Amino acid sequence: MIMTKPKAKYSGRLRPYLAWPTITAVLFCILSFIICFMDLKAGIVAVIFTLCYIAVVIVLVFVYKPKVMTDLVSFAAQYGQVQKQMLDEFSIPYGVLDIDGKIIWMNQHMRMMLEKSNRYHKSITNLIPEITIDKFPESREPVSFEFSMNDRDYRAELKRIRIDEWHASTDLMSIPEEQCYLHTIYIFDNTELKKALRANEEQRLVVGLIYIDNYDEVLDSTDDVRRSLLLALVDRKIDKFISNHHGIMKKLEKDKYYIIMKQKYLDILKANRFSLLEDIKTLNIGNDMRLTLSIGIGSNGSTYVETYEFSRAAIDLALGRGGDQAVVKTPDGISYYGGKSQQMEKNTRVKARVKAQALREFISTRDDVIIMGHKVTDIDTFGAAVGIYRAARVLGKRAYILIDENSTSIRPYLNLFRENREYESDMFINHRDADELVDNDTLLVVVDTNRPSNSEYPELLERSHTIAVLDHHRQSSEVIKNATLSYIEPYASSACEMVAEILQYFDDGVKLTNIEADCLYAGIIVDTNNFVAKTGVRTFEAAAYLRRCGADVTKVRKMMRNDMTSYKARAEAVRHAELYLDNYAISILPSAGLDSPTTVGAQAANELLNITGVKASFVLTAYNNQIYISARSIDEVNVQIIMERMGGGGHMNIAGAQLRDVTPEQAVDALKETLQTMKGEGAI
Repeated sequence: MIMTKPKAKYSGRLRPYLAWPTITAVLFCILSFIICFMDLKAGIVAVIFTLCYIAVVIVLVFVYKPKVMTDLVSFAAQYGQVQKQMLDEFSIPYGVLDIDGKIIWMNQHMRMMLEKSNRYHKSITNLIPEITIDKFPESREPVSFEFSMNDRDYRAELKRIRIDEWHASTDLMSIPEEQCYLHTIYIFDNTELKKALRANEEQRLVVGLIYIDNYDEVLDSTDDVRRSLLLALVDRKIDKFISNHHGIMKKLEKDKYYIIMKQKYLDILKANRFSLLEDIKTLNIGNDMRLTLSIGIGSNGSTYVETYEFSRAAIDLALGRGGDQAVVKTPDGISYYGGKSQQMEKNTRVKARVKAQALREFISTRDDVIIMGHKVTDIDTFGAAVGIYRAARVLGKRAYILIDENSTSIRPYLNLFRENREYESDMFINHRDADELVDNDTLLVVVDTNRPSNSEYPELLERSHTIAVLDHHRQSSEVIKNATLSYIEPYASSACEMVAEILQYFDDGVKLTNIEADCLYAGIIVDTNNFVAKTGVRTFEAAAYLRRCGADVTKVRKMMRNDMTSYKARAEAVRHAELYLDNYAISILPSAGLDSPTTVGAQAANELLNITGVKASFVLTAYNNQIYISARSIDEVNVQIIMERMGGGGHMNIAGAQLRDVTPEQAVDALKETLQTMKGEGAI
């Protein structure tokens, strides 16, 4: 039996396309047959035409058709080869990976970049560690990675492609449905783009303001013949410093300078932590007092005007934090540099008198006054609130103190007022009462804090239209923005000192009662650690004023005594203190059974400063599901900037922070890490 070899048959759209001449010939034959019946002569002509057409069709089908098919097959083969060659020579590195990230195929440019051949079939992670299997795309959306290789910057884009149709058309292997995909990788060279972006970023305009903090005080301590020379040296040092960084300096006033420079040089200033702050202190031609500067820098504003406004806000913040520091403000946040020295106390009381008169006007034009301090009320907050209460009562206004009555440290003072019939029963209110009282004719006075989140009732700030802030803590990036009156003096020892000064200028009719004077005096005693820390001339003058008003020193001392449990806890904290990095004492206060553990923690931190070699002390206390850190120093370390790194703040010598969702041990580790980092940076 003779076996015939099956021939290739055309299918799909090609089959009817190639069969149409034959079909047309058949139709012509039928047409010729019909015409013959109708008209013989016309039919003969039609038959002749049909025969000629059939001859042409025969030639097309049997002669040209095989040649056309050969050409089609040849073109298809060459087209596939061209596609493969084009993909292999594609100018962008391109490759195909399997579901495990192993390389299946790479084009020429990718092989050159990775220095591998197509025989390399290991994981892409071995060549590009930034691309790990857990970061591969899980949908059709591409995923991008940036990495560096051979001193060049690249961006890789991974994309998932389905292979369902190929899998359905082959029986070579069986692949689970969830694995019917591959990954393609494109690699783009972003080196030049990043260089251009960096160059553009480095050339951005930076605006700065430089103020001399103690201009008048330094000149007063300098001989007349040397003052002009000192000022010339200051101008020269600032100008030389800015010129060395390719900037321009313009003197605005006798103690104010305007500077502009490029962003790239600001990065250098940051790396050097604004060395001008320390360099300016070396100027000494007979002046008894060292010069200090405040620097405010604005950067990365969307417009030049916004950048300048950033610099204005930065210099205000630097001055509000006590000066001798640089503040850099950008849209992303605020950075602080310097601030290691204690701010000089201002001898003039002009500002206190102006603020006292402004506060008097605000109270006079309002029906009610609500006074609140910070969370976990202490005696400084309470004493300042009592002082403002007396000022409002002198003007005949109703005043209320919003207070956390759970603060056991102030409970003895609270009882003094509640047991005295001269004071209204609603003198102290809670949050619900405050919500009912506040309206458009209410003045809200915030004492002993300038941070909204740390206030006793932050929501009340949003509902109040007139707000006055009186505080002695250094400002941070978080401030009460809608304050109508803001009196923040970081040089003051306590809020009670500030209020005592205000009362002297507030009204001639202000007369404090004995217990009110006791509260204000106690606030000064606590915040100065018995006139040891952060005490100036005006502190003693405020204390003298309170003594004249009837403050009983002996009574205050008795009320400030601790019980035996608190004293033992403080002793335990001192006994178990750890000396970290040779100069930082760290301890955890056993807070169980204590009525006011945060107060005892602060006392323990003060005690640790009495140990030789301790530059700063940190006592951690667990209270109300938080970890409270009390930080203290004498003069060598600014604990404020340390606490700011941990989300807190305060003074250079007295600061604190609160940490949530951590154990005391974890808080200690975080504190140690912060100290180690800041010491490495030279920040402390």
